[in-house]
Amino acid sequence: MLPLSLRQLQVFESVARHLNHSRAAAELFLSQPAVSMQIKQAEQTIGMPLFEQVGKKLFLTEAGREMLHYSRSIVLLMQEMETVFDEMKGLEHGHLNIAVVSTANYFMPQLLAKFIQAHPKINVSLSVANRDAVIKQLEDNSADLAIMGQPPEGTDMVAEPFMENPLVVIASPTHPLSLVTHIQAKQLVKETFLLREQGSGTRGVVERFFASHKLPLPAHMAMDTNEAIKQSVQAGMGIGIISSHGIELELETKRLVVLDVDHFPIVRHWYIVHRKDKRASVAAQELARFLAEESQNRTSSLTPDTPKKPTVTSKLAK
Repeated sequence: MLPLSLRQLQVFESVARHLNHSRAAAELFLSQPAVSMQIKQAEQTIGMPLFEQVGKKLFLTEAGREMLHYSRSIVLLMQEMETVFDEMKGLEHGHLNIAVVSTANYFMPQLLAKFIQAHPKINVSLSVANRDAVIKQLEDNSADLAIMGQPPEGTDMVAEPFMENPLVVIASPTHPLSLVTHIQAKQLVKETFLLREQGSGTRGVVERFFASHKLPLPAHMAMDTNEAIKQSVQAGMGIGIISSHGIELELETKRLVVLDVDHFPIVRHWYIVHRKDKRASVAAQELARFLAEESQNRTSSLTPDTPKKPTVTSKLAK
């Protein structure tokens, strides 16, 4: 069997990740016929089909799944080799693909803008998606780093906290509880809560909060975005629990208020997440260091009444 070329492995990995020839062609700056030819040649080389088409959908065969495992490792090693040579030349440049969950999009663009201004030779791409999609980007190696509040479980990823993420209870300014201080958990049981979908990090915090007080989860409506929660709370449909990072504008314009609930804010953390087997580039290390430094100012400005805790420095930044 003739050896597969690196180009064939790169093309296969892209098609397998997208399960779409057109998207792979666009990503690799190739024509669709050229992509199809590379896949055909790879299949001829190994003597087995790598894909099967059912209707309009493309699926990996068993051989394709095996090939994907090895091709990802080889492509990753090639990228790391390029990074090492760039570092040996003393070049601070490169491309960073960053994926963030939707809530983090309230503060990450501003931080990235400042980072890019300080490091103009580093080309940064930002992808905003839900948690599952962000994790998939890490698994597919299409994202170098991810920012999220609930890191994935398992041993394939490394999650390092870099900034506090205070969760607060929000309501419309006209809500009766907006005038009450030291609200107890039992006073919230009769309220309607607007919550994120089952399985989200914020939803878990709410469930654990009421369980810790031996109270049932109040009546609630599930919503798939924080924007939907904010709009619904403003409309008086109920109260919500959300990251304070996502309501700065609404608090400024007095469209929302933070309720004075005992045991709140509940302080969680934002995490930098990356694959354990991925070598951190100079650009990735520099971004991790930058985020660790910026987090102190950000946390203190958003929660002035909360004692500032030491920031955890990412291992990437070392």
